[in-house]
Amino acid sequence: MRKDDMILISVDDHICEPATMFDAHVPARYRDRAPRVVLRDDGVQQWMYGDARGRDLGLNAVAGKPPEMFNIDASRYDQMRPGCYDVHERVRDMSAGGQLAGLNFPNFTGFSGQVLWQGPDRTVNEVMIRAYNDWHADEWCGAYPDRFIPCGILPLYDVEHAVAELRRLAAKGVHAVTFSENPEALQLPSIHTRYWDPLFAAACDEGTVLCLHVGSSSRRAPSSSDAPASVNMTLSSTMSTFSLVELIWADLWERFPDLRFSLTEGDIGWIPYFLWRAEHVQRRHSGWTKATFPEGLSGPADVFRKHMLCCFISDAVGVDLLHHFNTDNVCWESDYPHSDSSWPSAPEELETLFADLPDELVDRITHGNAMRHYRFDPFSTRPRERCTVAALRAEAQDVDTVTHVGRRADDRDLESWSRLTTGRAPQPTTAPADAS
Repeated sequence: MRKDDMILISVDDHICEPATMFDAHVPARYRDRAPRVVLRDDGVQQWMYGDARGRDLGLNAVAGKPPEMFNIDASRYDQMRPGCYDVHERVRDMSAGGQLAGLNFPNFTGFSGQVLWQGPDRTVNEVMIRAYNDWHADEWCGAYPDRFIPCGILPLYDVEHAVAELRRLAAKGVHAVTFSENPEALQLPSIHTRYWDPLFAAACDEGTVLCLHVGSSSRRAPSSSDAPASVNMTLSSTMSTFSLVELIWADLWERFPDLRFSLTEGDIGWIPYFLWRAEHVQRRHSGWTKATFPEGLSGPADVFRKHMLCCFISDAVGVDLLHHFNTDNVCWESDYPHSDSSWPSAPEELETLFADLPDELVDRITHGNAMRHYRFDPFSTRPRERCTVAALRAEAQDVDTVTHVGRRADDRDLESWSRLTTGRAPQPTTAPADAS
């Protein structure tokens, strides 16, 4: 398939949330307790929820920057592309990269929303979670319904309240929510208890996918404390490995035959080995492990193929091993604006990566599977011929794909700050300089 003819829908991108996101969605009596961006004495703009610090405002927001800056988190809005936090500029960046649509995960809240649901007052927490979801669904995704797959967060500290929010979101057309790759790591019951059964049942009822993003347990794979940086970058998929293995042996599939999880940002090339290993364990060790599977599931590998989605950016090993997968459950991701992202050259990379695949399979991986699983139909509002890489890039020929970064500020540019907090795009504190 020629790159210009591809239709690209990413199941994993990220938002660096704008400072004004809560303004229209928090009831007046709670407004003084809403999360806010504060300007620290060192010039850093920082999300705070009460006394709790959110994740870095510009966590790995490096799209358009040179590789030597990939480990530097933007500490102010004017140190990242406006497309990281401004929905209109995000759409322009997507078009410049030939990408039709994307599912966007939260940033300052943690990937499973844990900053908001770990606050001291659960009533206030739920107000803020609903406000976040309403902003995400109604403002961010609602601004361009043909360009975004909405994804909500849940109050996971109370499963019944999580069920209520999942159902509320489904009524708004949101069929993806963040879960945790390992709830026990967040001091919640593990997936091997019956605690989560009401949530799993609701997800089946509503056709909602539970997304397990790498890092959504607020921990990383164990390695030496003094390991080189390349060690942890290489191990970044490992948490998805733990999630997959726990799920394929979980005692829940007979109760929830329609449940689906998504392993997000973990790549796929490693999966066939662990499926083989799981089948080996069942053959050799089931005499004492006593693992059994319900009718319709032949074993652990079958659980994966029927119940789990997976995705990759540019995993050539995974593409070579696609015959081990249910390719109806394999998707593509961009990961904009993070350092693993192939933006804005994904179409060029994918044309080479998919050179030996039939067009029908490329269509499923690049957009068809995402549309089906997340109940997303951009073609209902945007003609298909306007959804291709070539058509989108033609709409964004003026987009500069280099990120121009203002000087690290220590002069408290109050005019810029005022513009930001009133909802208008910030201006650099000095004349823009090249990212280098």
